[in-house]
Amino acid sequence: MSTLAPDKRSHRGLLLWLLLPGLLALGVSFVMPMLWLLRASFSTSAFGGPNGEWTLANYSTVIFDPFYWRVATNTLTYGLSVTFFAVLLSYPVALFLARTKSRWRGLLTALAIAPLLTSGVVRTYGWMVILGDRGVINGTLQALSLTDTPIRLANNFLGATIAMIEILMPYAILAILSGLGRLNVQLEEAAAMLGANRLKVFWRIILPLSLPGVLTAALLVFVLAISGFVTPRLMGGGRVFVLGTEVFSEATVTLNWPLAAALALLLLIIFSSVIVLYRRALRALEA
Repeated sequence: MSTLAPDKRSHRGLLLWLLLPGLLALGVSFVMPMLWLLRASFSTSAFGGPNGEWTLANYSTVIFDPFYWRVATNTLTYGLSVTFFAVLLSYPVALFLARTKSRWRGLLTALAIAPLLTSGVVRTYGWMVILGDRGVINGTLQALSLTDTPIRLANNFLGATIAMIEILMPYAILAILSGLGRLNVQLEEAAAMLGANRLKVFWRIILPLSLPGVLTAALLVFVLAISGFVTPRLMGGGRVFVLGTEVFSEATVTLNWPLAAALALLLLIIFSSVIVLYRRALRALEA
């Protein structure tokens, strides 16, 4: 026993030394900026410096200004819409990739996530070309005499939602694909032998067992959607106001860093709330 105790202490000491570089990097890259952001949100200084006085004016603006309530509502609506349709469209793709026995399975999987190799800004500009008033869709509809005037598919909430759905679908496909990997094909074969049709097998076996992957995909897509500002700003044409675009505007246009910090912390609170709901949902599924 006396020889085991020093070994345990030395093992713990080695683990602490191995963790130290990561903890230092985390403290410098995350904890310190978050502390500065918290201090800036209570500052009266234009750039959130430590010389400013403490104030609650920034949070008062965020809480009592109806404009920021609309921004928060738009952000949640935008995030939920993108999440719902991205997961809905990604699930069949992930299920096909998980079940196919084709020799091209690896290539098909690579093609599904290939958009990640292209910048989101480039893909957003691509959607501006496709959905614009003189874009591919409106040009085709007018060439076929189906419409006389262009349909407003860009520079609005719809265009920003469509573009973000496509941009985030590869993340959802990967998350759902990882969840489908835990399925046991023998359960489906047993259900089929007992007389269950394909729809019932999917509804009673495949879908429940793949829900953890679906929840992970929903969390990932939602967080990325409500934190983005490039796609809403470009595809929204300045008409879509979400928290990401407002933080960017306050920090770079009006140079009101304290208000931008307060809005960023509001976004962080939404992130934390969603993660709590996600963990509770996972516990409920495991139970």
